Amino acid sequence: MHHVHHYYNKTTFDQGHTHKMRGVTSYEIPSGNSHVHSYNGVTTVDLAHAHHYSGVTGPAIPLAGGGHTHEYQGPTTIDRGHRHHFKSLTGKEKATCFFT
Repeated sequence: MHHVHHYYNKTTFDQGHTHKMRGVTSYEIPSGNSHVHSYNGVTTVDLAHAHHYSGVTGPAIPLAGGGHTHEYQGPTTIDRGHRHHFKSLTGKEKATCFFT
């Protein structure tokens, strides 16, 4: 069963503001004995600008109640002379189906 993860976080506070990030990862990408997901997007617009971001999550982290999450972190692009950083965990996996 293929799956994706939703994510939501705030960036670091830089230059007097933060941005929010929200999105859905790619389907799983095999990696060693686990898997990762790619993600990318654009932050919310704050103080008349936004930042782009992209990356690959870490491997699956099992959850006590079943399922798993992934850590993701990185910098945004530099816009208006500054950048932000982010670090968070994805939501639990959401099963998806491929139709052929």
